[in-house]
Amino acid sequence: MRAVIGRLARTALLCVAAHMMVGAAPVTKPAKVLPAPPVSQPDARRTVDVPQPSHDLHARDLEAWFDGMLPVALEQGDVAGAVVSVVKDGQILFAKGYGYADVARKVPMDARRTLVRPGSVSKLVTWTAVMQLVEQGKLDLNADVNRYLDFRIPEPFGKPITLNQLMTHRAGFEEGLKDAIITDPKSLQSLEVFLKRHVRPVLFAPGETPAYSNYGTALAGYIVQRVSGQSFDDYVAQHIFQPLDMSSSTFNQPLPPRFSARMSKGYIAGSDAPRPFELISFSPAGALTSSATDMANFMIAHLQNGRFGGQSILRPETAQTMYSASIPHAKGSDVMAHGFFRGYRNGHLILEHGGDTILFHSNLQILPDDGVGLFISFNSRGKGDAAYGIRTSLIDGFMDRYFPGPKTVTPPALSTAKAHGAEIAGRYETSRRVQSGFMSLFYVLQGQQVVSLQPDGTIKLATAPEKSYREVAPYVWQEVGSTQTLTLRRIDGTKTIIDSHDPIQYFQEVPLRRNASFNLAIFGISFLLLIAGAVAWVASAISRRVHGHAVALPRQVVLARRFGRIAVMADLAYLVGWFILLSPILSNDVAYYTSARDTIIRSMQIAGVIPMLALLAGIWNCVEAFRARRHWLIRLGTLVMAAALAGVLWIAYVGGLLSFTLNY
Repeated sequence: MRAVIGRLARTALLCVAAHMMVGAAPVTKPAKVLPAPPVSQPDARRTVDVPQPSHDLHARDLEAWFDGMLPVALEQGDVAGAVVSVVKDGQILFAKGYGYADVARKVPMDARRTLVRPGSVSKLVTWTAVMQLVEQGKLDLNADVNRYLDFRIPEPFGKPITLNQLMTHRAGFEEGLKDAIITDPKSLQSLEVFLKRHVRPVLFAPGETPAYSNYGTALAGYIVQRVSGQSFDDYVAQHIFQPLDMSSSTFNQPLPPRFSARMSKGYIAGSDAPRPFELISFSPAGALTSSATDMANFMIAHLQNGRFGGQSILRPETAQTMYSASIPHAKGSDVMAHGFFRGYRNGHLILEHGGDTILFHSNLQILPDDGVGLFISFNSRGKGDAAYGIRTSLIDGFMDRYFPGPKTVTPPALSTAKAHGAEIAGRYETSRRVQSGFMSLFYVLQGQQVVSLQPDGTIKLATAPEKSYREVAPYVWQEVGSTQTLTLRRIDGTKTIIDSHDPIQYFQEVPLRRNASFNLAIFGISFLLLIAGAVAWVASAISRRVHGHAVALPRQVVLARRFGRIAVMADLAYLVGWFILLSPILSNDVAYYTSARDTIIRSMQIAGVIPMLALLAGIWNCVEAFRARRHWLIRLGTLVMAAALAGVLWIAYVGGLLSFTLNY
């Protein structure tokens, strides 16, 4: 049972809070486990060792390197295909496809012709559009977004949300899943309708806690649409794609015929059958379709402060604002710029954004000081999520080959390592989460990070046991052999971990009521006890029928016992019903969670009365058993069953199963 629940939760995190929706991989490390905004941290610069000589960055060396890596990696990872483009000094230096765009028909990937879905890399187009309108004086990054909308975003904390907070993922929105990715064009809602129907709850005070949000970016795209007087798709086509000669790029869904014939198939694994074209409801956050060479043009423009050929999509000063850090941050820490992720690798400034749909997995990064950009996209997740590892290896390998830096020297541990390690040890949850509605069940059963103190005073993360972190400054732990740091702070009384390489989420200590170990124990014990009780009663009934050992009992006791047994069976049926409803997440079938399921979900929400009535019946059965002074084993059994029924009701409550919201 634990394995099933764990798989459900990990998949939910992958998809909802990490890969189920576009934008699941906002940075180059797709399996980030702990988060990171700016705090006072030690300067963990690479020191001592002299950098190894770099390879010359030219087309022949690039082709030799990619040819030596990608074909083997794709085959071993069961990834159907990939495209790569590299730019340097305003030119496309290298662009090539690997593997297949259509496995069955053996259609090869082609960097110029084949179209891919860059996922959340789309956001960079949206933020470029926003900055164009800021430049024209039509938008103010610090204004309340409600000024530009024809519906209202609530302000539960008494503070308005600004465009700047949308750009930096600090609006405070709760994560969302419903209708996010679908496959039936008939069910696709317009951007306006989607945003108005799926307003996300504001979980954190605006400007204070990072929580990556697709809804927030889609909202910005709708503001572009409202202020410009054009549809979002038409605006970016005219003001970004056309001047950048991105003739193979569009946000239109479904794809127009001139694009659809060139679209790569999308796969979970290359050996699987292709999946339907993904329709992204929050389109400005992830619906871009493009080619590797078009994305190269986009990189060139941003490497040249908005200039491309004789065209300009941004003024240099506007572009520099877009690339600048949005908030103060510690040296060596990644930070959100205005749309881009901003950080340093091997001592080189990098602006980047990753992107993941269910099927496509991409990353774009530019090195402004070096005039270089790299774009890569895979058309399948691969066996064991291999595409994520391949992507990370290629990005890191590219930097180490062409822009190497000295080895990182981790300072010695402080004398407080064990004492402070005991303080940071515990269970944490991401700020990018669902906390209302039934999807929160995954976050309270398994989807949490565990930090443990080791005998040598280092700390480890349950999701990355191969890494060790050493305390190098008070409450600051640095990964051994890396510049990544984890910082423990108390924010509003809550222990919070901040990862220097991940500026779009915090990890916050889990209160007992949301603690996965606590809730999983309650759920597991309650479920097993209910099963055991049901089996025991069936066996008892068979025994009485065979041997005729019936015991005369008062009518009240018999009635209470009968209702107690009905309660157990009803609770089991209730749990099975929710499992059936949620089980498609096991196969990443997010297209299952659309408005078409509202009736089924509402039925299960109404069925929330079952665990309430079941507990009352269980308590009644227990009381009557004690009143009748039945055998102590029977009294104990009714008490245990009542406790198990209470456990189910607790899980239903804390997991959001009793919520009546259809906005999830």
